[in-house]
Amino acid sequence: MLQLNVKNETSRLRAVVLGTAKNNGPTPKIDEAYDPKSLEHIKAGTYPVEEDMVKEMEAVAKVFEKYDVKVFRPEIIENCNQIFARDIAFVIDDVFVKANILPDRENELEAVQYVIDQIDPNKVIRPPEEAHIEGGDVMLWNDYIFIGTYRGEDYSDYIVARTNEAGVNYIKEKFPHKKVKSFDLNKSQTNPYDNALHLDCCFQPIGTDKAILHKEGFRDETEFEWLLNFFGKENCFIITKEEMYNMNSNIFSISEDVIISEKNFTRLNTWLREKGFTVEEVPYAEIAKQEGLLRCSTMPLIRD
Repeated sequence: MLQLNVKNETSRLRAVVLGTAKNNGPTPKIDEAYDPKSLEHIKAGTYPVEEDMVKEMEAVAKVFEKYDVKVFRPEIIENCNQIFARDIAFVIDDVFVKANILPDRENELEAVQYVIDQIDPNKVIRPPEEAHIEGGDVMLWNDYIFIGTYRGEDYSDYIVARTNEAGVNYIKEKFPHKKVKSFDLNKSQTNPYDNALHLDCCFQPIGTDKAILHKEGFRDETEFEWLLNFFGKENCFIITKEEMYNMNSNIFSISEDVIISEKNFTRLNTWLREKGFTVEEVPYAEIAKQEGLLRCSTMPLIRD
């Protein structure tokens, strides 16, 4: 049996699900795009090709191997994008939460069923249909659970709005011992520079007391200010619109002092090293074209 344990974003990682880019399927048609960044690359003819994305993901797998992390990969589904393992499920404490994802991604969950089969069935839960919640919007920080949402009246008009108020309430109800704090995110179907697809596109805690933040990702500036004060200005790395677009906040912590980051994130990686982190750089720029990066393609199962 797998003894799940995830209480924050940065404790030493022992087991993780890493998505796969194999048999990724053809480039989507314009009307099949889930987000504005993919759309932009589909239109421009620069949408990433499978071979490049497989190479990028293998680079991450090698880093996990180096740090002796047990890695599970999804079973391959023909012509299916299975890169973003974070969307389909997430772990809180010792509970595996299946996400209510976009309906045509349901089979991605089936591809990790062999992992779910190794978990105590009493520890596997799924929100009711009306509660939308995806792993990219859920950030664990010890006593806190931070959740990205969209509170606009027009929620249902946005395919990029992935977690609703009912999803937030479901987590509150299931984890009453946690302080659940939600953040209203800016959404755009058309402009990737204005779209915080998930909370991890504009915020991520790192180390024991630091965070990466993007102010414009938040619809309510006081919520951004709350995070800034919570971590302390001197501990926050504030990213620009361009850096948000390139997914600078979507890196991934193997431990409190080791971070996997994209090799082109020069400003961020320099800052991280100055703060004493070990930065394992990988190429991930092709995968980033789908508005997701390192955190999106990993689903931690066990951290110390």
